[in-house]
Amino acid sequence: MSDEVVAAVASAHRRDWARVLAATAQLTRDLDLAEECTQDAYAQALRVWAHSGVPDRPGAWLTQVARNRARDVLRRESRFRRAMPLLVADETLPGPEDGLAADGRLRLIFTCCHPALGREAQVALTLRLVCGLSTADVARAFVVREATVAARITRAKKKIATARIPYRVPGPDQLGERVGAVLQVVHLIFTTGHTAPDGPDLIRCDLTRCAVDLARMLHLLMPNDAEVTALLALLLLNDARAASRVGPDGRMRLLADQDRSLWDAALIAEGAALLTGALRGGPPTRYAVEAAIAAVHAEAPTWADTDWTEIVQLYGVLSRIWPGSPVVALNRAVAVGMRDGPQAGLDALEPLLGEPALAGYGYLSAARADLLRRLGRLPEAAAAYREALLLTANEVERAFLTERLDQVR
Repeated sequence: MSDEVVAAVASAHRRDWARVLAATAQLTRDLDLAEECTQDAYAQALRVWAHSGVPDRPGAWLTQVARNRARDVLRRESRFRRAMPLLVADETLPGPEDGLAADGRLRLIFTCCHPALGREAQVALTLRLVCGLSTADVARAFVVREATVAARITRAKKKIATARIPYRVPGPDQLGERVGAVLQVVHLIFTTGHTAPDGPDLIRCDLTRCAVDLARMLHLLMPNDAEVTALLALLLLNDARAASRVGPDGRMRLLADQDRSLWDAALIAEGAALLTGALRGGPPTRYAVEAAIAAVHAEAPTWADTDWTEIVQLYGVLSRIWPGSPVVALNRAVAVGMRDGPQAGLDALEPLLGEPALAGYGYLSAARADLLRRLGRLPEAAAAYREALLLTANEVERAFLTERLDQVR
């Protein structure tokens, strides 16, 4: 089997998995069967394309093969056994005139993120069924056992079946609430990939790529939703800096040390334009303000040109939109330390040291260590770096913290 065929199938998997699965699920009304037939189609592609060549429209080829396979299975099985379908058809699907094309992929995302399912199950189902990640990859992304993820997925599918959760985009009366859950899942997938919880890589590109693809899909199908637009802007503005976050030597690069010529100017421009559109759509939302903060960083020509006053002000706005978030308060304190000096930043951090929600949050210790280092309080900085190391599992971050610890000892 040629490398070209393997690469073509891998590319089709990244690009078309959700579309093929959704189209097959529309036929089977059974997630397990649809997933099995989709996997069979990709396996068949490896065999057939090696002899006949890669088709002009790989996605259409895979969809046809998967649906044909599904029809064969359905013909052999009793209609009685299919009387309790896993995905219940809904005759009131919104049409294009509702501003939401009844696209199978969108139905699939909303099914995976139904509020009857827990957040962990929503994320696992979305990664497995919409993004096409293996159960092992989902487990590695969230640092849990593969058997745990498999059990979550199985339980979620059973709940979809027993609760007869409809395979549809929700109606206008439920859309606002349901879109929020979908966006939270997409954002969580991106942030998990942006800095992997553990492992040898700082970035899990499979997760960030999946999240960006989902956000683009949602924006394509819901172009007038300001929060969808804002989330896509946020992901693009953050993803634009990915190439500079780790140097050629494999060491982590802080924002101040990154080579900004490596930043993706096209993504920054696209993200900024989307942000402008989102802000025109109404009052600023959480994702819009976060995107605005990312835009200030992305559009600064150099580290010295960063407008820390604007960033502090934006974190103030964010804290009013998202009250009670200790992570927002932490990020604001870091920005204060950049604007007003390390002592001011340390003073802003002080109220957070006893915050239960941040008890196991390594970035609080790392931020405090950096402020203490800048103040010249090296023994205290060393203790804070040691604490951060105890709370950090990512190998690239650990190497960075170890290097900083060595500098202050």
